[in-house]
Amino acid sequence: MAEDQEEERPELFPFRGIHMVHYFTDNWDQVEAFQARPDDVVVASYPKTGTTWVSQIVDLMYCLDDPSRVHRAPIYERVPFLEMSKTEDFEAGTTILDATPSPRLIKTHLPVQLIPQSFWDNNCKIIYTARNAKDTAVSYFHFSRMNKIQSRAGTWPTFLEEFINGEMVFGSWYDHVRGWWDKKESQPILYLLYEDLKENLPREIDKICRFLGRELSVADKQKVVSQTSFDVMKSSPMANYSTCSAMDHKVSPFMRKGQVGDWKNHFTVVQNERFDEDYKRKMEGTTLMFRTDI
Repeated sequence: MAEDQEEERPELFPFRGIHMVHYFTDNWDQVEAFQARPDDVVVASYPKTGTTWVSQIVDLMYCLDDPSRVHRAPIYERVPFLEMSKTEDFEAGTTILDATPSPRLIKTHLPVQLIPQSFWDNNCKIIYTARNAKDTAVSYFHFSRMNKIQSRAGTWPTFLEEFINGEMVFGSWYDHVRGWWDKKESQPILYLLYEDLKENLPREIDKICRFLGRELSVADKQKVVSQTSFDVMKSSPMANYSTCSAMDHKVSPFMRKGQVGDWKNHFTVVQNERFDEDYKRKMEGTTLMFRTDI
């Protein structure tokens, strides 16, 4: 898999206790000082765990009076990426958000300890989505292969070791999912599981509606369900990131399979046993549980 190694890639470096690349730290002064508004809705997650999916669901809920909006602008303009700095493809997230009228929908991959203080001060509602570690590792590997603003993916065995060690952009999956899980005890956070979304999307949409205090008619709910199916989103240039020059869809599509259990096609028996042993140690003492199959 040398095709993704030919172009220049950013280097990982330690930043505020996690690993990062400069694309998410170049604008850090503006991110840290960002002024949240009480009616902001944040879509938070570790990378490749359903972020775009939940962003599309929430955006549809807020634009039912103008449903064509989802076909007029890419998801990263409709739900701006808070910590993204200015690139060839993107305006800085804080710049877009400062010019966006309320209510704003905001995406972030930051671990809970790096979220700007103003979000907590304003008691903003946050929807966090988590996905089982094995499928996350596989999806993140293929994403890193095709995305030029990610650090080099290397081989699958090497990438898996780096994932286990937390040497990933946005840090350790284990710390990320546990940090947000604990924070929901003191803040208005709806914690969703990717596997639950795959199993019963209408049920999870109902949870989101209750959390956000929004009501959907039966017809509107069906619209949201149908327009956020994997196949529909994968074929939409406004959702699949095909408009981004930084992403090489010939290497791997941004929306690849969207399955639960694809890790079985990548993990060897030895890798799986090592992963399970390490996972048990790192997730000890938490009530957070994941399914690796449904």
